[in-house]
Amino acid sequence: MTETAKGVGAIILACTIWGLSGLFYKLLAGLPVLDILAHRTLWGAVFFLLVLGVQGRVGAPLRVLRGRGTFRILAGASVLIALNWMLFVWAIKSGQALEASLGYYIFPLVAVLFGLLFFGERLRRAEALAVLLAALAVAVLTAGLGVAPWIALSIAASFGAYGALKKHLDVGPVVSVTAESLLLATPALAWLVWSAVQGGAVMGGSWALALTLMLAGPMTATPLILFSYGARRIDLASVGVLSYLNPSLQFAVAVLIFAEAFTGWHMVAFAMIWTALALYSLARWRYRPVAPRPSIRS
Repeated sequence: MTETAKGVGAIILACTIWGLSGLFYKLLAGLPVLDILAHRTLWGAVFFLLVLGVQGRVGAPLRVLRGRGTFRILAGASVLIALNWMLFVWAIKSGQALEASLGYYIFPLVAVLFGLLFFGERLRRAEALAVLLAALAVAVLTAGLGVAPWIALSIAASFGAYGALKKHLDVGPVVSVTAESLLLATPALAWLVWSAVQGGAVMGGSWALALTLMLAGPMTATPLILFSYGARRIDLASVGVLSYLNPSLQFAVAVLIFAEAFTGWHMVAFAMIWTALALYSLARWRYRPVAPRPSIRS
């Protein structure tokens, strides 16, 4: 198997795990969102540290956190990724998985907008049209349903801000997310202790739920490691196109398995979003760089 084929396979597997993760978090829907988030953070940190330990790099996150500049970036990033995780879990728990999928669909277009606003990046005509079409889709959905898709917008904005904050951070994704998990570990543990003092069943109240909560760690870490592995082996335009598998699976799970309402307004809005993404992907693919890609550290 070629390195390119391995990269494509890793990206597809990572996006499949992410796309089907709603099924996993639905198993925990009876637990408080902050309990789920705390366990996801703590067990994710444990799993990441085990991986780095096997690689002989367990001290790397601590070294990164000693730098004042990187500490500030990672502290801000940790808040944003925790917000993103919480929003997704809350969406699954409250029966709004469809809106969560919309958030991950529009995230690439929000990232383009952030690049324009904060980094002076220029938009090609097709990219600008894609952003405008996505904005129009949100407006149509808001008018049709009588309320803005706040979960979708918050998911896209938090993940977009997370990426923008880490844009110039010279740290590999596995090390940086481990550092973020370590920063979140103290408040996560404090929350679980407080919940236990208040009489909460912090491990879910049964062995089955306790094991499921512990699996939230590998569920968080494994796709990121696979994605990092794959991104080093294929061009970024291909990574972007393959990444749409994630919200597409989320969409299918929400409509076909969770049986969430998919109205005519949803149909129009999603059709506009899909068209916008097609324009965006075509533009990115057409103008993809032909120079050799720098290696991406893990």
